[in-house]
Parts: sequence; C-alpha cells; structure tokens
Amino acid sequence: MTTGFSEGRHSWGLSKMSMDSRDLVTEADVEAFAQHLRNFSSGQLRRLSEHFCPEFIYVVENDIPMVLQELISRRVITHQQAQTYAELEKCQDATKAAETLVKDILAESQDAAVGLWECFYALRSRWSHPNLQGMVEEIILNGDALLEEILLNGSGYNLDLEVKACQDGHKHILQEQTQTLKESGSRAESEGQSFPILSRYVEIKMISDVHFRKQSAEEHEALAAAGELNEYRLRHKTQAELERITPDRLFRWCFRSRRSPRSVMVSGVAGVGKTTLVQKFVFDWATGRHYQKFAFVFLFEFRDLNALGPTASLEQLIQREYPRLNDSLPRILQEPEKLLFIFDGLDESNRDLELSRDRSQDLCTQVGDVKPVSVIVASLVKQTLLKGCSVLLTSRPNKLVRLESGVLHRVASIVGFLSKERERYFRIFFGDEVVAKRALAYVRDSQVLYTLCYNPSYCWITCTALQPCFASKTGLPQSLPKTVTQLFVSYIKHMLTNHSRQLPGPPEVREMLIKLGWLADYGLNNHIFVFGQNYLETFGLDRSPFLTAFLVENIQAGISVSSVTYSFVHLTVQEFFAALVHYLDFKEKNFEDVMVVAQTNRGGEYEIFSRFLCGLSHPATRAPLEEYLRKFSPVTTNRVIEWLSKMDWEILISMATGGRKKGTENKRKAMNVFHLLFEAHNTQLVRSAVEETSRVDFSELFLLPVDCIILAYILGCCKQIASLNLDSCLIQVEGLQRLGPQLHKIGKLSLCNNDLKDAAMKDIVCALKHSDCKLERLSLAKNAFTEPCCEDLGSALLGNQTLLKLDLTKNKLQDGGLSGLLKAFSDPWCKIRELVIRENSLTDASCGSLCSALAGNNSLQLLNLNGNFFTDECYEEMCDLILRSPAIKEIRLSLNQFSPEMEERLKQLEKVREGLKIDF
Repeated sequence: MTTGFSEGRHSWGLSKMSMDSRDLVTEADVEAFAQHLRNFSSGQLRRLSEHFCPEFIYVVENDIPMVLQELISRRVITHQQAQTYAELEKCQDATKAAETLVKDILAESQDAAVGLWECFYALRSRWSHPNLQGMVEEIILNGDALLEEILLNGSGYNLDLEVKACQDGHKHILQEQTQTLKESGSRAESEGQSFPILSRYVEIKMISDVHFRKQSAEEHEALAAAGELNEYRLRHKTQAELERITPDRLFRWCFRSRRSPRSVMVSGVAGVGKTTLVQKFVFDWATGRHYQKFAFVFLFEFRDLNALGPTASLEQLIQREYPRLNDSLPRILQEPEKLLFIFDGLDESNRDLELSRDRSQDLCTQVGDVKPVSVIVASLVKQTLLKGCSVLLTSRPNKLVRLESGVLHRVASIVGFLSKERERYFRIFFGDEVVAKRALAYVRDSQVLYTLCYNPSYCWITCTALQPCFASKTGLPQSLPKTVTQLFVSYIKHMLTNHSRQLPGPPEVREMLIKLGWLADYGLNNHIFVFGQNYLETFGLDRSPFLTAFLVENIQAGISVSSVTYSFVHLTVQEFFAALVHYLDFKEKNFEDVMVVAQTNRGGEYEIFSRFLCGLSHPATRAPLEEYLRKFSPVTTNRVIEWLSKMDWEILISMATGGRKKGTENKRKAMNVFHLLFEAHNTQLVRSAVEETSRVDFSELFLLPVDCIILAYILGCCKQIASLNLDSCLIQVEGLQRLGPQLHKIGKLSLCNNDLKDAAMKDIVCALKHSDCKLERLSLAKNAFTEPCCEDLGSALLGNQTLLKLDLTKNKLQDGGLSGLLKAFSDPWCKIRELVIRENSLTDASCGSLCSALAGNNSLQLLNLNGNFFTDECYEEMCDLILRSPAIKEIRLSLNQFSPEMEERLKQLEKVREGLKIDF
C-alpha cells in the first residue's frame, strides 16, 4: 500500500524539514511539512487526522491561548472565533474548548486541517510537549506505514478459514472472560457483584515518564500520593517529561525511540488498575474495537504461572491456558509479528526477570524449549524467541527499579483517577447524582480520604465504607471516618453487617478474624500476597461465604477447579488485618518481631501497617468493631503508645543533615511519623512529642494537600511551635488553607518559594490578626504576591504587636503594593524591626512615601531595598529617608540603578549618623 506520493518526493520533504524540536522552525520548514501533508489524498489525510484527534485535543487543552495565537497568525481561525473558544474554556473547561476547536477545524476543509497541522509543527521549537513532538514526528517518519496500520487495526488480516475459525473461537472465549467487572463480595447473598465492563469501566490515566526508574519503594506503594503528585504534574504543564498515553496507543509510535515498540511495560501501585486495564484491553481486542493487527492475543497472569513448577515451554503455557488452540498452534506461531503476549503482575512472579542487555545466554530460541517462566518471558522481550512478536507486561513500580533502562521499548505509568475520573466513579457507584455529590464533597473536604481515591481500589473501599452513611434515609451518623484507619474500620464493619445472617456469635467471629489476621501477618512478613489452599488449611480457615468479603478466589482458567488461589481484596486490607490481629490475639514475641521489622524496614512496606497499628490504639476508632469482636487487647494499645512516646522527636522533626537528598529522605520519614500520630489521634502524645521549642523543618520536601492536613492536625494539638520551615514545598493556596487556622501558633514561619498568590494572603492575614498570635518572624519571599493583597496585609500588620521581621523578597508588589503596606509602618506602635522588600520592582516613586511612613517609626532598624529600580533621581528623598528614620541602623541598596558617584554620595551619610550602615 502507498500513501499517494512517490518515495522521491517523500525523501525531498523530509530533507527540507527540521526534525529536531530544539531547532528554530523556519517558514520554509513549515511549508515543506505542509507539502508533505498535501502529498496524501484528502481521504488519507482525513483518516490520519481522525487517528490523531485524541492527541490534538490533549495538546490543545494544555495551552489553549498559545494554540489560538498560532492559529490566528496562520489565518486558520479569526480573532472572533478565537474569542469564542477562549470564552468556552472560561465558562466550561479546557477539554471542552479543545474538543470543539479541533472538531470545527477538521470538519471545515482539507486546507483547515493542514493549517492545524502547520500550527502544531511550528509550535515544536518552543513547546516541548511529548504528545506534540510524537504526533508530528510520526506523520513525517511513519506516515505511509501508519495508514496501513490504521486499516489493519480496524479490519485485521485476511486469514485462511481454519485459522480464522480458530481466531473467532479464541476471541469468543476471551470476550466471555473479560466482559464483566467483578467487585468483591459486599452482599451476603453473593460472592461479589458483576457489572458489564462497558458500563462500569472508568478510564485510567497513563503517562510515559522519562524518569520512571526513579520510582522506588521508599514510599509505600499502596498509599503513596501518586494521584495527587501526578495531578499536580499534569496540571502544571511539565510536559517536557510526561507523555499521556491511552491503552489503544501503547504499541503506537514512540517519539523518543522513533519506532513502534515491541515490548511495553505498564507500571502502577497496588490496586491502581493494572489488571482492570489489561482486562479492558483484551475485551476491546476480542470485540474488534482496537489492535486487530494482532491476530492472536495470549493473556497470562504471573500468579497462575507460579503454580506450574520450576520449568515449562512457551508451547506448554499456551496449551495449558488455551487448550482449544492445540491443533492449530504450530500454524499460529509461524507468524510472530501477528502475536501479542500479555503477562500481568510481574511483581507476583516468584522469580526476577533478567533483562540485562549483555545477558543473552540461556534464553529460549524455540517454542518447545523448557525453561523457567521468567526466562521464557525474557526471551520474548529480547526477541530470541518468536522474533517480531509483541509483549505487554504489568508490574508494581518496585520491580522497575531492578530493570535496566532502555531494555523495554516503552514504559507507561498508571496515574489512576484524576479529579474527573473520581467524580464519575462516585456517580457510577452510588447511582444517585445527589448522593454521589454529597459523598464526594465529604471525601474531598477530608483530603486524607480524597487522596486515597486516585487508586480505583481505594475508591471502591471508600464508597463501600461510606455507602451506609450517605445512602441511608435516616440522615448522617454523628461521626464519619476522618482517618484512614477509621475508614477501614467502617469498611470492615459494613462487610460484617452485610454478612450478619451468616455470622456466628461474637466469639466465633473474633476467632475467624484472628485466623484471617495471622494469615495476613504471615503473608506480610514473608512477602506473600497470593495464598494456596494449603495456607488456608494451615491457619485453620474453612471456605465460607463470609470469607469472600475479604478474600478473592482466583480460579485458573482452562484447568480443573481445584487449582484455586486466594488473595485479600486489596493489599491494604491484608495490612489492616495484619495490624488488627495484634489487638485481637496479642502474642508478645510476634508483636516484638513485627515491630523490629517495621522500625528497621527502609522499603516502606510496613508504613501503612504501622498507621493501622497506631490508628487502632484510639478507643473511639476501634469502638465500631468492638461491637462485633468484643474488647481489644489493652496491652497492645499500651505498647503502641509506648513505642510512639520513645521516639527521638527533636532529631526526627529537624532532620536536615546528610546532604540534600538524605535530608529530603529524612524529612519524608518525619512526615510519615506525623501520619502515625494523626492515625493515633492522641493529643497528649502529640504535645509530649512536639514541644513548644521544637523547630520543624520540611523545606524542599514536596508537600501534598494531605500532608498539610496532617501537619495542621499536629499544629492543632500544640499550644505553640518555635519554628516551621516550609520553603520550596509547593504547598500553594490549597495547602496553606489547610494550615491557616494554626499559623498564629508559630514563632518563626518561612513560606518561601511556594508559588503563593494573592488568595493565600487571606490565611496569613488571619494569623497576624489572631488574638493569640505568636508570629515574630515571617518570610514570604519568592512567591507571587501582587499589589491587590497588600492593603489587607498592611491592615493586619497595623494591629499586630508580635511580628519583628517581615521578608517579602522577590514578589510583585511594585510601588502600589508598597503604599498599601506602609500605613502599618507609620503607626508609632509598629513593632517590626526588619523589613526586606528586595526585588519587587520598586521605583523612585516609592521613595517619598517610604520617607513619610518611617519618619515616626521607632522600631524599624533594618530596611533591605536591594534589587529594585531606584535611580539618581531620588537622591534627595533617599537622603531624607535615611536621615529622618529615627531607628534605622542599616539600609541595603545594592543592585539598584544608582550611578557609582551617587552610591558614593549616599555612602557618605554614614558619617552623619553614628552607627548607621549603608550597603551597596
């Protein structure tokens, strides 16, 4: 198949075009690119543009103003049309505006479509968006092959009758296996609920990140705030690193390697949706929705492959999993380029995957070679076996750290649910728009629970736990869960309530959960998350409908029913039971052993277990479960509180030593310990740990809104804190709002370099106006405060009697903003001794007002005006300022626009007033 132009003209076009996005794109480059596009027929260009439509929309929505400006300059749209799209973004959202813009242009004409492509090509030199770079490069370098692939993905291959019949049967089986999504048992009358996948599936966001190998196990996967972190990264346009990928794009052109990948890894934390994504991927293939270029797709799960024994061959794997293909298998395997192998759950494999570039010995070359499963998978990935086939792997991030960079052609990370996906999930789960909005509003306000919901599994647990609260017609209960432990207590109670008909008496229920807890504990300590029937027997657990509330049966497809494994509905449910069992069945040695491991473990695997252990120490938190399980062990409670009390808090909360990286790691540890205190909800314990003289330093640690909630709780338990350093934490307005009610308790508060804007000043003003304000030193340097917020700040300073130093370096106050501040400094009761207003674009116009305001000020001793725009013209007023300000001992004027002569004249004023220092 050809694209409608000769190879010679194709080569000519490429030679004329700039291919490096860092090069300056000339109009000649743009014209050569346009000519390249016009070599396609109108139908071909339309097909290509429709194919790239999702990329068009995603790119446009990330910076609509820039795209509109470029489209206007190229006369693709008018100023009036651009205004319409800009209004649409303002009134609705960027996605809707982008969708409308792209749809309108593509529907207009071929010239308009070419104009849109020209716009994208021209933007490459000043916008390093991976999706933008990728689609432009793909249509240049792979246009003709792409057209063929588009047709192939739509209609598939012309197979002979026998193989086609085999394929149809295979698709039918996979469709039946993947057409429903099952949720774990939440009803007494069933072992879970099943829903059509098309009605229940919520799109899961994926990105390809050039720094994927930096994802380590330092933070616990299950509750790592990946959702909030990636939402921030995506929303704040760090597209130089992030490429958004949809499932039907996984094997599409990769602009970084400039090839269509054969091996793809999808990474994501536990419960984020890797297996669900694979299920939807296979369902879409089986129903003809995408990737028909693969004649056959073979899906395997590592947790099932572990049961095969030490070795097998690829041929045996397929025959075991798909016995109906046995007769035709030799013919099917003759064309590897038409095959896709999917291996789900690499992290559950009992052997590591060796993919080093220099390690090719012992790999398979024939489908009958008998090797360990990990070697078979490595052979497929490295193309020594069935060269030309494609492989899709899924894994938790901890396995990625061990893989050599570049071995896999593409690595995508699932970021889970962003805000819109969470909203949709709540609507689907509750089925009532009003109830869903109330539940989501509560979760969002909590923030601790909202952060969990980036993970689809946590979304389900959260909704399940809150369902009786918000779906009830009797009104909300007096207390809703606020901590993660309280949420899981509500979830477990809900499950027990729904299985009440099957429950024996409290002693029997307690005994059953003790057995389940020791199974969970054993698995956690030995890194076992999938249990065979022998484990259940060892721990005395019998199969019962009640157990399906917490354990999932995994039945191996295509083999006898006796091959069944079990896993907890989620890793964190296992961790909860592992913590719970120590309160139900305290054993001295077991408790001591697990605490030693939890304290010395650096991988973060015990972080959430520790939070649950601390959370259950609070009587009110565990009370709902005690209704079913009777009293918890007071010994465990005392041991946990004793453990928290013995921590060296002063060292922990001021951890900044050991270099920048080490310091940041220590600060994250300190924040994790604050999470433990939040779960314990023990005010007296917090007060004994964080004393009034404490100096808390989290500078340069990325703090999410949930971290700010935790920090606000800690501050709320204290009467006073000596110092809190949150420089370069990117807390922004939302984070500061969470901290706001507690800021007045801090003696020295530093909020430098947090991108705080005028809206954040409200919380700072409230702190300064508080009747019990303790603030003495306040640094707001390197933010984005402007003139409008200065009036309120000046008013707050006017009534404040505690603040001694104020630093506003590198904001955008300008002369008007300074004027709003100065009313406070003209008050004789003003206590501020140091005022730093460096680099705020102040001009000569400010000099007179400064002089007037400070003439009667008896407190201000240091005034720092470095880096502004004062000139020789303000010499007289500057002299008055220096000589008439009675308390001034030092004034700094360097990096202004004074001439050397004027600097010398001003410097002479030091002789006029004894003790005065003027710095340039």
